[in-house]
This record gives sequence, structure tokens and C-alpha cells, in this order.
Amino acid sequence: MFKNKSILRNKKQILDPYWFILPAMLLLSILMLIPIIQVFRYSLMDNVITNKSPEFVGLSNYKEIIQDEVFKSAIGHTLFFTIFSVVFHLILGMSFALLLNSKYLGSGTRAVLRVIFIFPWLFTPAIIAIVWRLILDPLGIMNFMLQQAGLIDGIVEWLSDESTALGTLTFINVWNGYPFYMVSLLAGLQSVPQQQYEAAVIDGANSRKQFYYITIPHLKPIILSLSILDFIWTMQVFPLVWMTTGGGPGHATEVMATYTYKLTFLQFEFSKASASAMIILLISMVISIFYVRSQKSR
Repeated sequence: MFKNKSILRNKKQILDPYWFILPAMLLLSILMLIPIIQVFRYSLMDNVITNKSPEFVGLSNYKEIIQDEVFKSAIGHTLFFTIFSVVFHLILGMSFALLLNSKYLGSGTRAVLRVIFIFPWLFTPAIIAIVWRLILDPLGIMNFMLQQAGLIDGIVEWLSDESTALGTLTFINVWNGYPFYMVSLLAGLQSVPQQQYEAAVIDGANSRKQFYYITIPHLKPIILSLSILDFIWTMQVFPLVWMTTGGGPGHATEVMATYTYKLTFLQFEFSKASASAMIILLISMVISIFYVRSQKSR
């Protein structure tokens, strides 16, 4: 009898945590799982919503999307935008984190630099888009300063020229996103035991060797997690692109998110847009698997 009570008590203790997370799981199912299933169902039909009697067409929407040249270019632009953003986020974030962690800076200077460096992170995408459109206007301050410095001869249309639009947009995203890396890496740097650096100095290791053999190994889990998360977030970016270039000029800055948006709200191709959204979801899920595995390995 006592044994049965003990078993019931243990089972109750095991189930108790699940009762606490049950409301959250139900909410997530309603807000996320059901819409995902609905979008997947739409992607297997001919044009839904505008068609009162949609028919099942299987994977034909996916086939049309994959064969679309605009979609192919959107994938290429998305990869360019994402990869370069992640790489330069890491480089700038690491550089500024090392600077702020330097023992040669006074507390007052460090506080001022922290405010300056984290400033881009405080703005919403809408504000960032408006500010940079004003700065990069053909008659704006950027062209004026470069002309005064003798770096350009005429007016450069940074966001309206197909040759410069995507690179300029990537630069804006890098400027906006590096503080996230900086703050995270700075926290990691401050957690590295100073005794290891002192031991390395005694062994004759210079600053470069200390960085490669002490700093990087300690920051590696943080760098990996930040890079994977940033890749997922940047790949799905929409407000910044839409409010600066709208995917233009032409399709020069078309990314997967703007491509899907245009299919939905400009062309009213809801089934094709659903197929495009499912492709984005699939890519995000594949990358998320690597993130989960990296967390488990930690």
C-alpha cells in the first residue's frame, strides 16, 4: 500500500511541471501550430481565398515557385544579405567588445563608448529606414561628405542603383545589428578567468596567442549560438528591406520575405505565397536543428 502511494506521489511530481507549461503550450499551438498547418494546406491548393472552390494541386505551387527566376534571385540576395550581415556583425561586435573590455580604457571613457556603440540597437526598423534614406539621399549628407573628401566625383544613388542597393542595404543592417553581438561577447569576455591570462603571460604568450588560445575557446559557444540565431533572424528580415528599397530597384534587393509579401498582398497569389512561406520555414527549421544541437553539446 505504501509502495503504491509512493509510486503515485512520484508520478504526480513528474507530471506537475507539465501542468505549469500546459497553458503556454496550448497558446503556442493556437497562435503558431494551427496557422502553420493552415498555410501548408493552402500551399497544396490552387489559389485560395480569391477562389471560392479551391482544388488540390499537390506540389505544383512549389514547382512554380522554385522555377521562378525572381525567387531564385531572392534566394541569392537573401544569402548574400544574411551571410555578410552575420560575418560583419561578428567582426564589429568582437572588435568593440574587446575595446570595451580593454584595461587601458578609463571607467568614464568606457561608459561613454558603451552608449555610443549600443546606440544603433535602440531604434526600430522604421526609424532606421527613414534616417538612412535621408542620409543616403542623392542630395543627402553622405554624398556631400564623400564629395568634399574627394572620394566620389558625382552623385551616387545608393539605394536606387542596382549595383549599390544590396550592398548598401547590407551595410545598414550591419550597422543596426552589431550591438547585439557586442553586448553578448562583452559579457563572455568578462567571464573569462584572469588567472589564465596571467599564466599565459608567465609562459611568454603574447596578446595574439592569448586571444586565439584563451579568449576564442571561451567565447566559442557564445559565437556559435549568436551566429545561428542571427542567421535565422536576418534571413527573415522584412521591415528594413521593405521600408528602404521595397525589394527594388527592379528586383535588385528582393529577398525571400519581400517576395512572399508581394505574392500575397500585391499579386494576390495566396497559394504560391504559402508555398514560399513554407520554404522559408523549412530553411529556418533546418538551421534551428543545428542551433538546438549546439545547445545540447554545451
